[in-house]
Amino acid sequence: MKNPPDMSLMRPVGKKTFPAPDLRDKLYRGVWRLMNSTLYRAIPTPFFGPRRALLRLFGARIAATAKPYPGARVWAPRNLVMEADSCIADGVICYNVALISIGANATVSQRAHLCTPSHDHRDPAFPLVAAEIRVCRNAWIAAEVFLGPGVEVGETAVVGARAVVFHTVPPNAVVAGNPARVVGLRYQPNA
Repeated sequence: MKNPPDMSLMRPVGKKTFPAPDLRDKLYRGVWRLMNSTLYRAIPTPFFGPRRALLRLFGARIAATAKPYPGARVWAPRNLVMEADSCIADGVICYNVALISIGANATVSQRAHLCTPSHDHRDPAFPLVAAEIRVCRNAWIAAEVFLGPGVEVGETAVVGARAVVFHTVPPNAVVAGNPARVVGLRYQPNA
């Protein structure tokens, strides 16, 4: 799991901007989309092994105990890393033009949206920009959360349901709201 990701979808053209995908990228995504909508989703929920194998076949780096659920949608498996005992639940959207990494024991709950790309609205050409999303060890992303480009969720942090996150979440923090703000700590230090 220490190999660098295949960044062929991420050929930089200036600062964090990317060109339209070439034919090879379109074919890769087309074949993956077909496999995702048929075989991947057809594998019953408790059988994570075959789904892990299918994601690995398309370039994902996934630990043997990771749990990708059948209803999770991954745009580009080659830009996905899932460490031991991590989980992406049904309805999760991983729009991973850039790398998305899910740390050990981290959970991304139902219908959360992890979105690595956006567009530079200040540039008249409106170029695609993208930045990695990292969900660190033991973090919990609750249902229907939106994580924007470049977000890092720190170790043991909790992002409350339907929160909208565009900035780093500190370790052990509990955040909620739109925009997400720190509302407490997950574990209180010993007094």
